[in-house]
Amino acid sequence: MRTFLSVGAGPGMGFATAERFAKEGFQVILSARNAAKTQELANRLKANGYKAEARTVDTSDPSGVATLVAEVEKQFGAIDVLHYNAASMRKATLAEQPAATFNTDLATNVGGAQAAAKAAAPKMIERGSGSILLTGGGFALQPSPDYLSLSIGKAGLRALAQGLFESFKANGIHVATVTVAAFVDPGSKDAEAVAELFWQLHSQPKDSWTVEAIYSP
Repeated sequence: MRTFLSVGAGPGMGFATAERFAKEGFQVILSARNAAKTQELANRLKANGYKAEARTVDTSDPSGVATLVAEVEKQFGAIDVLHYNAASMRKATLAEQPAATFNTDLATNVGGAQAAAKAAAPKMIERGSGSILLTGGGFALQPSPDYLSLSIGKAGLRALAQGLFESFKANGIHVATVTVAAFVDPGSKDAEAVAELFWQLHSQPKDSWTVEAIYSP
């Protein structure tokens, strides 16, 4: 069975994307900081007949992210799709945000994605296939002074996808991001639409791979 690992799974786009892949027969592993909430999301998937597990991870800790990937590979085998969905949605201007929380936000918003991709890449390269999907944001294109750390994080995430795309493609790995230019509510049609874009990116034939899809309702 193919394996889908969501890092930073939440009730909105993270859950919708995991459910979209579960419908295609994937074993889903949801991971996030809050163990109880993550288990609740996994239970919702299992109640609908899908295979789902929950794990706990602090996405601001690179070693913790790497450990998660290694444990999932050990238990479930190859990770076919890695979805990085974590984000610190802090509202703060430059003057309002101290350096400590700014650095923590960057660690979550982009550092965890780098750590996850780095950890998952060796096994994907070994077998010559895999998808690394990143939840981007419209603030990467139009930064907000009120969400400065998130804007910088999403710009970094977009650069990560673009920077890895060609070299990873040469090894059979599709790195792609959906740049979501909207605030998306859990259970909404927007969440389902973003999930569908992630599925479409994963499903692209290799000679048609693209690095980015933009969702702007």
